[in-house]
Amino acid sequence: MSNQMEMAAQENKMGVMPINKLLLNMSLPMMVSMLVQALYNIVDSIFVAKLSENALTAVSLAFPIQTLLIAFGTGMGVGVNSLLSKQLGEKDLKQVSRTAMNGIFLAALNFVVFVIVGIVCVRPFYASQVRDADPEILTMGVQYLRIVCICSFGLYAQLIFEKLLQSTGKTLYSMITQVVGAGLNIILDPILIFGLFGMPRLGVAGAAIATVIGQIVGGTIGLFFNLRVNREITLSLKGFRPDVNTIANIYKVGVPSIIMQAIGSVMTYGMNMILITFSATATAVFGVYFKLQSFFFMPVFGLNNGLIPIVAYNYGAGRRSRVIKAIKCSLVYAFALLLAGFVVFETIPGVLLGMFEASEEMLAIGVPALHIIGVHFLVAWFCIIAGSVFQALGNGVYSLVVSVARQLVVLLPVAFLLAQLGGLHAVWWAFPIAEVMSGCASALFMIRINKKVISGIPDNV
Repeated sequence: MSNQMEMAAQENKMGVMPINKLLLNMSLPMMVSMLVQALYNIVDSIFVAKLSENALTAVSLAFPIQTLLIAFGTGMGVGVNSLLSKQLGEKDLKQVSRTAMNGIFLAALNFVVFVIVGIVCVRPFYASQVRDADPEILTMGVQYLRIVCICSFGLYAQLIFEKLLQSTGKTLYSMITQVVGAGLNIILDPILIFGLFGMPRLGVAGAAIATVIGQIVGGTIGLFFNLRVNREITLSLKGFRPDVNTIANIYKVGVPSIIMQAIGSVMTYGMNMILITFSATATAVFGVYFKLQSFFFMPVFGLNNGLIPIVAYNYGAGRRSRVIKAIKCSLVYAFALLLAGFVVFETIPGVLLGMFEASEEMLAIGVPALHIIGVHFLVAWFCIIAGSVFQALGNGVYSLVVSVARQLVVLLPVAFLLAQLGGLHAVWWAFPIAEVMSGCASALFMIRINKKVISGIPDNV
């Protein structure tokens, strides 16, 4: 009975609280935690860059596999989050805990897969990119990425337990898990990289160890919060069996998200292959760009994490006006965040690169690169929110189509062509070109989903 009362309270929050207040209530903790996560990514690279430009390049080249590793966790988490929120809106209490336990089971399977990747695939992956570059990059890169993959159980625990907290509206606890994990990571980075306070100097391996320790601590805290305060979900291994139907429903939404992020991995790998033909410094610039843009994009992703359960819940509860208002508010906030990113990239690119011990060559390549790539911020805000709406309404395939078209059909071929015709400076224009295409496709799908889904949602009081 007490569980049902708590469920009703959660329903009142998701279904009754004014949308703007609800969106901020749900999103701000996650936006803060995402900002901390972005800050960690930047600080991590800043410390590595102090070792050498080769060390920065080695860590930058790990990005495709790291993206893939995260893609499996966050994609599965999106599926769990969307399904749980919809079940809460429909008052399908029986399925809620079953979905949660199956999500944890899938997180464990993801970890096993990447242990194998870490043992078998890391060296050939680096060798295919480094080729004639300094062999030190290969050595440091393999060392870094193996640790990250083989110890990824902390990452997968953190991701699934955060999503369980988010799906029931407990975003403050989700924020705490991320802030503590990322904060510990930042503290340990210089200690383990440079050997402070009597610790051995571990270089890039120290950065990897700091990362996985932060993830393990974050995952442990997430589990604790789910067991102690997330009363809507019961976690128990007693009598648990993987449920095919539940897993299928999780991946109905989750697979498109996984593939979208995996496509991002393919894109970064392809861009590294294009850029390494010019110089290792060009790939380092590309890696630095991804770190810097995360400071503006990660809060938008935090906004998305608040938007998805709100839209999914009110979709399940049949409250169309609340779905529409949540989408509109999110578009406004996303635009403001990425407009700020555009202004920063256009006005102080040299200052941004200077944080990474940029050489003269790196500045010569990086300043015009950030100027050009920054243009795509002016379109990306709409594409990101649209993709989250598609996922929340069970149409993740739309996001998949847009992502495939943007990154594989347009961005990589255009980057390759521009590299041949205009050299390194021209390559960066592939990003705004691809984003404009993505914006057009997202707008068409939004019109379609409004006609096919949103307009058909009843507007229950």
